[in-house]
Order: sequence, then C-alpha cells, then structure tokens
Amino acid sequence: MSLELLFAFVAFAFVTSITPGPNNLMLLASGVNFGVRRSMPHMAGVCIGFTVMVAVVGLGLSQVFERMPVLHLVLRYVGAAYLLYLAWKIAYATSPAGDGQGGTRPLTFLQAAGFQWVNPKAWVMAIGAIATYTPQGNFTLNVMLIALVFGLVNAPSIGLWTITGSLLRHWLEHPRARRTFNIGMALLLVASLYPIVSEMGLTHS
Repeated sequence: MSLELLFAFVAFAFVTSITPGPNNLMLLASGVNFGVRRSMPHMAGVCIGFTVMVAVVGLGLSQVFERMPVLHLVLRYVGAAYLLYLAWKIAYATSPAGDGQGGTRPLTFLQAAGFQWVNPKAWVMAIGAIATYTPQGNFTLNVMLIALVFGLVNAPSIGLWTITGSLLRHWLEHPRARRTFNIGMALLLVASLYPIVSEMGLTHS
C-alpha cells in the first residue's frame, strides 16, 4: 500500500469512526451512566471486535453474502431487533445519585464485540474499507494492515465519545435529567435504524 493511499484511508477511518452511529451513541450513554472506567470493556469490545470484523470481511465473508444474500437479510433483521433491545436498555438505564449502580450494567467485552456483526454502520465501514482502499497485490497482507490501522484510528475516536459522556455526568446528576438524556439517546439509536428499514422496503416510498 502506498503512503498516499494509506493517508487517504486514515482520513476515511477517522471520519467514519468519529461520526455518530450506534456504537458512539451507546458509548456516550455508557459514559454518562457508568463512567469511563466501567465502560472500558465496552470500548475494548467495539475496537477489537470491529478490527476482527474488518479482517474477516476482507478475507472472504463478503463473498459469502454475495452468493447467499438471504444470510445478509437475516443478519439485518437480527441487527435491527438487537438495536431495539439496546435502545430499550439505554432508555431504562438508571444511575441514582450518579453512582453508576442502577438497574442496568454496561455492555461487556463480548456483547460489544458481538454487536459489531449486527451493526449496520460497522458493515458499511468494513466493506467500504476493503472495497475502496485495499490493493489487490499482497491482498491478505493489505487486509491485515487495513484492519490494524482501522482499529488504531477507531480506538481514540470511540474513547472520545465515552469521555464526553462522562463529562456530562455532572450536568445530569438529577434522576429526571438522566432519564431524559437516556430516552433521547434511545430514540437516536432507533432513528439510526432508518437506513436499514428503508432498504428492507418497510417504509413508505
């Protein structure tokens, strides 16, 4: 991979990692409700899970979906259902007095890593990176490089959302303010489903 192509890919990775999406919205909410320390397994799961996903997609999983599109459709339905479940969890997250010990818990490492496989934005990012920025020469090596660089760029980007959430805790200490914030985050997460629902043909034209 040339330096010019690498720099272009880093810009792509940064923009797609830092902009709002299901992962970043959930980490923002996790930072508010549980703080940075308790959200670290969630962050690690997103970063490592997504890095592995990019590598696997690059090494051939996308071709499986091309041959068996029904699998991709099933994955979309599962992802939509899981996003609704996560939105419900965020809406009802409680943390009285800002102690982070309410009735819900932050996502674990495995939950966050597994979520990448049903996260629509993660699929767009992974397929876009492989299709656009991966040279055909030494393809396997370049796929590994793309995955590694994406992970390195993704880590501080998602961390920033979690830190921002933790900084908002001071202004959201009152239970009513915290509940309003959580419901807002849940609604935004549900809104992120619109592109999927639209592609499924479930919205009015």
